[in-house]
Amino acid sequence: MAYKIDTNKCAGCHTCAGVCPAMAISGDNAGKCVIDKNKCMGCGTCAAVCPVSAIKPDL
Repeated sequence: MAYKIDTNKCAGCHTCAGVCPAMAISGDNAGKCVIDKNKCMGCGTCAAVCPVSAIKPDL
């Protein structure tokens, strides 16, 4: 299961990108983070470290 980032909640801190073992998270043009669903392993590490709870499973 992949994860997704709610860009309305994302603070743009990139903490999630720093811990992603698949390197599936990058920044968009607005400075928010986005997850490449093709690279996401579904481990949930990013969601565990997000300080604003912007990352949830993409159901």
